[in-house]
Amino acid sequence: MTMAVTEPTLPRYGQACLDSLATSLLASLGVPGEPNPLDLPATERACLLLIDGLGWELLRAHPAAAPFLAELAMTGAALTAGFPATTVTSLATIGTGRPPGQHGMLGYQVAIPGTGALLNGLRWDKGVDPLRWQPGSTIFDRAAAAGVRALRVSPGQFRTSGLSLAAMRGAEYLSADSLGALVSRAAAGLADEPPLLAVVYYGDLDGTGHVLGCGSDAWSYQLAHVDKLAEQLAGALPAGTVLYVTADHGMTDVPAEFRVDADAMPELRHGVALLGGEPRARHVYCRDGASRDVLDAWTEVLGERFWVAEREQAVADGWFGPVAGQFARRIGDVLAAPRGPWAVVATKAEPKESALLGMHGSLTQSDQLVPLLSQVSGLGACTR
Repeated sequence: MTMAVTEPTLPRYGQACLDSLATSLLASLGVPGEPNPLDLPATERACLLLIDGLGWELLRAHPAAAPFLAELAMTGAALTAGFPATTVTSLATIGTGRPPGQHGMLGYQVAIPGTGALLNGLRWDKGVDPLRWQPGSTIFDRAAAAGVRALRVSPGQFRTSGLSLAAMRGAEYLSADSLGALVSRAAAGLADEPPLLAVVYYGDLDGTGHVLGCGSDAWSYQLAHVDKLAEQLAGALPAGTVLYVTADHGMTDVPAEFRVDADAMPELRHGVALLGGEPRARHVYCRDGASRDVLDAWTEVLGERFWVAEREQAVADGWFGPVAGQFARRIGDVLAAPRGPWAVVATKAEPKESALLGMHGSLTQSDQLVPLLSQVSGLGACTR
């Protein structure tokens, strides 16, 4: 297949990215020292509704399924998610207000330096201390230090997960295991004495897209539930609360014929010690002295269908933002991200991940662009 050469949608860290949204939220609540590049208006109550997998392009393509969100999108804008455009990395970017290279949560599966093993950021490893893996402050830590009460409203199963402890610690956790509970607990929490910040998380849209595809009827029906969630939340919040809606990444359906199976191509495994990341954002960790050969092989096999780069080049090009020295070795020696609806699967090593239909992670607009929508409770949509 011949493809037009395209440029990557590089994350706009510190300007129009999820890290910018996090610090701007704090600044809007009067937390000192936090930049406000998005120029969010001052408020005493802010609620961030985070919809896992709600890409900007997907939302814009389904106005009938999501009329409330579609109306907000008319005055909304797109942000970049960051690289990789995946839940582990994006939740840490939102949770810390820093780009991936500064918080160190650099992908779905990344090397634990010196161990020869990968850390799966969603399942975690009990031998890895989340506070040492991500030692920096969170936005909840900084909010609380400034006198802003910080709340997380999310399913109870995530309360003590490694990802939660690493990326979003410091908030008062309000367990909510249904759509109605998310609305009720967020509204009740934000009715207390301000200043208040609440982050509400909903994950089932992403799960539907992974299994059934973001082009499926099921995904569209699930989006309608998300739309009702947002509408009910907006109506239930105390007057004057600013509701923001965003996502952690977009999504692309990857047909079978667009999948490159690393486990069926010895040339993609030669010289590789660990295959990390995920199908649309690969971290390739090389055996000693094999980096150049691996780079050449992956470049030759994947061709113009993928952006393939050495670690140093990807860092220099701004994929991760500035990278702190202690996190550099978590990045693959070679990185591979598809330009279109392609993926590098590993059907033997990763049977579950390889069987998914909807995927994300790359530097395309479908992966990177997420919405930033807003409404002031009692006043309607707001513009910045």
